[in-house]
Amino acid sequence: MSFKKNKKLIFIATLCLAMVAAQTFAQKEHDHDHNEKAKNLKVLPKDMSMEEIHDVMKGFSKSLGVRCGYCHVAHEVEGQRPKMDFAADDKPEKEVARDMMKMVEGINTKYLSKMKMDDHALTQITCVTCHNGKAKPITSVDSLMKM
Repeated sequence: MSFKKNKKLIFIATLCLAMVAAQTFAQKEHDHDHNEKAKNLKVLPKDMSMEEIHDVMKGFSKSLGVRCGYCHVAHEVEGQRPKMDFAADDKPEKEVARDMMKMVEGINTKYLSKMKMDDHALTQITCVTCHNGKAKPITSVDSLMKM
């Protein structure tokens, strides 16, 4: 093999090893998060797995177009990603989210579940029903004109 081919092969092998190492590190960090127990759950069931909670939070994030720090306390660490304190109740947005979760559950169980509707009707609501990917929900028909 020529030197040029060996150089390319070494580069590709190094790149592959770096990708495997990065994936392994990310998986360990991901596994670590899922082995922890959730703290301070007041609306979500206390027996939910971290993976289930993460899925619910991703749904909230997409429905409102926000990131974790919108409701949860983020401690800035220079040169690193913020350290999240998911258990803290310091941000009022977190309590609003809890109230909204109760409201949605109430609407779905008290009203929508009891209505006789055809297959094309609304059978339940979620965050995205009103928020449509925005932190503040659309509150009137007039809001539609601003879009």
